[in-house]
Amino acid sequence: MGDLVTIADIRAAARRGASVVLTTPLLPSSTFSRMCGLDLWTKAENLQRTGSFKIRGAMNALSRLPGAARRAGVVAASAGNHAQGVALAASTLGIDCTVFMPRTAPLPKVSATRAYGATVALVGSDLGEAVDAARDHVAETGAHFVHPYDDPDIVAGQGTLGLELIDQMAEPGTVVIPIGGGGLAAGSAAAIKALSPGTRIVGVEAEAAATYVASREAGRPTAVEPRFTLADGIAVSRPSDLVFDHLEAHVDELVTVDDDEMTTAVALLLERAKFLVEPSGAAGLAAVLSGRVALRPGPTVVVLSGGNVDLLLIDRVIRKGLEASGRFGSFRVLVPDVPGQLAKITATVAEIGANVVQVEHRREGIGLPFGTTEISFAVETRDEEQLAEIVSAMEAIDVRGGR
Repeated sequence: MGDLVTIADIRAAARRGASVVLTTPLLPSSTFSRMCGLDLWTKAENLQRTGSFKIRGAMNALSRLPGAARRAGVVAASAGNHAQGVALAASTLGIDCTVFMPRTAPLPKVSATRAYGATVALVGSDLGEAVDAARDHVAETGAHFVHPYDDPDIVAGQGTLGLELIDQMAEPGTVVIPIGGGGLAAGSAAAIKALSPGTRIVGVEAEAAATYVASREAGRPTAVEPRFTLADGIAVSRPSDLVFDHLEAHVDELVTVDDDEMTTAVALLLERAKFLVEPSGAAGLAAVLSGRVALRPGPTVVVLSGGNVDLLLIDRVIRKGLEASGRFGSFRVLVPDVPGQLAKITATVAEIGANVVQVEHRREGIGLPFGTTEISFAVETRDEEQLAEIVSAMEAIDVRGGR
């Protein structure tokens, strides 16, 4: 095991970032406490500058660069949060910054990175190709590459969140932190364990890219083959030796959550807490809501690590969360092609007390049996029980005998 970041490193990082990094609120939630059966608090890092914790590590890493490295400029590769953090830190410190982003990066994130002062180069079809282009640029220019998590200065900077949390609550019982590359969990866990050794720390990964879960099981850093996930902010397939050592030393438990659980948490945060949080940033709350985090004495703090959601996608994300929690349903029903069938369906839904928000009526097409009509509709529902009642009613109406 290599050298670990110390509490002294993290305190120094806090001093370097003090003029830029915001102290984000630690807030109690009576709603989520009731839902989860514990005393739950949220650390609202979604309200941080650039919309995520990334500015913490970027300010520390760039502040520590010697004069020659500053003059050569910095380079980053990212599809979102890291890009914005490095761009703002570089602008604050007067350092030239170039960020390589894939051509598929959401336009709002590209625009935000440029607005923070970086030169943005759109290259390749995915983040891997953007990283390759960034490293080529470093080789050609001598600029300094800012890694998003495999860097002790980044880890120490991200650890200022843990330092700040303990200033706000001296002895939390459990702290739940999302994990992607793992810099936030590594640094924050180091700070929390140094100041409150009895606090249990739980790291949460996306099930589709559970790199550090696989690494802990193998006893060494182990890459995984990632699957698609909406939580692109924590979809990291290659672990860092540095981060792995920190997680093994300080993080008590690693758990995973799936997309349905994260989008349910996103929808609940928007509805109940009035917080816009991205799926990866809501992973910690998703783990608590789904019972992945065992109850322990004392307050439980969930870190909401980021809020950078593409507004073009937010409707889909929330809709998926509502579907996962039984608050929204889509149906296709095959009925005889005779008058009154559509009215029968809408009347049935109305009797159950749900609200039809969309209807499509199809009388012909490939695969549609002669003499039948397919009716597709979407409904807003109160809960899973009401949704199940509609399913049963539609099964009785559908000539195929199923949803």
